[in-house]
Amino acid sequence: MKALITISFLLVSYFLYGFYINQYETSVVPPQIAREHSRSLNDYKGVLNVHTDLSSGSASSSFVIASAKLANLDFLMFTDVNVFNMPTTFESYHGNLLVFSAGKYSYLDSRLIYYSLTQEGVGNNLGDAQVKLSDLLSQKTGANKDSLTILAHPYKAGYSWTGEIPSGLDGFELLNLKSLVNRAWSESKISTIWSLAIYPFNPSLAFLRLYTEPTDEIALLDKLSQQRRIVVYAGTEASARAIPLANYFIRFPSYKRSFEFMSNHLLLKSELTGSFNSDRVKVFNALKNGNFYMALDMLGDPKGFVATLEEENKSHLMGSEVKLTKNMLLKISLPSKPKDFFEIVIYRNGEAIAKINDPEVVFPISEPGAYRIQVRVSPMLPLPDAKKWITWIYTNPFFVKP
Repeated sequence: MKALITISFLLVSYFLYGFYINQYETSVVPPQIAREHSRSLNDYKGVLNVHTDLSSGSASSSFVIASAKLANLDFLMFTDVNVFNMPTTFESYHGNLLVFSAGKYSYLDSRLIYYSLTQEGVGNNLGDAQVKLSDLLSQKTGANKDSLTILAHPYKAGYSWTGEIPSGLDGFELLNLKSLVNRAWSESKISTIWSLAIYPFNPSLAFLRLYTEPTDEIALLDKLSQQRRIVVYAGTEASARAIPLANYFIRFPSYKRSFEFMSNHLLLKSELTGSFNSDRVKVFNALKNGNFYMALDMLGDPKGFVATLEEENKSHLMGSEVKLTKNMLLKISLPSKPKDFFEIVIYRNGEAIAKINDPEVVFPISEPGAYRIQVRVSPMLPLPDAKKWITWIYTNPFFVKP
């Protein structure tokens, strides 16, 4: 009887706590039915590193596309693992969603995401892929204009890159959803289990309380950006297969939920028109050139954020290489003032040179270097947690040359 009473008490307490945290709003900015683009640029949201049942995913391409639409994405890139002669049937517009068919391939002990604008494959088997990818990586930075080669999860256990980063690599994943969860598990199994327990009541909170800064990836970015142009990405690594037998019981976390956690926000000077061929090139070039920022969308819709490098009669996007001129300015604007304490941090060559508590920033640039921005917020998480600093937005660097 005592055991039954104890179990009943624990269950009631669990559900009461669940109802309590269900009321917690993770968004740090006021939600809007339809958030506006910034005044000068168009913001398009999308995800990379997505798996279907062709490889390690739990659902068909059609199901994943439907989930992406529900998550209000503008573009999606399939990256099934070691699938050769990748089918391009789904590479088109699906309503307002632009879909790319890329691939993710084993290379040495790591994984590389590869996409070709000309639909050139990596070969018919893993041996062919090794040769093709090795050739791409050995080229000079930016030499291949028609393909995109990204190092996935550079420090994920079992898939870590070792040695120097090759010059032919376009960039790497600064954020990887699965790597972040694995890191949280290794740091505190109890905290991770607690997040799993509260997930049904508030999925965003369950992830936010586990989130830690990707310090190794940031250090790599700051090191490489002082040597050459490099681009960083957010990868969802969505497969909806975090638990065994997911195909038969439950897809967890769902594709839709994974797509809502984090994404890449392209900033384009002209709108997407709905023409597949021209829009595909626009999105590809923005991803190739680093004209975007990464955001934890669960903290609030960042649409309307903009950061540009301004000189006389010219405006430069993130990822741009620009020669230093007089009166050069870095302009930053948030979509609205966060309700929680926040700061916009400007980094030059990996060192924080300014921390500003204003949603509109004009910062003079007087020295060459690689400049990037992080927007950090400090929400009060419900008990048993407390205030926590979390980066909401990460930009790609601006490369200012002497």
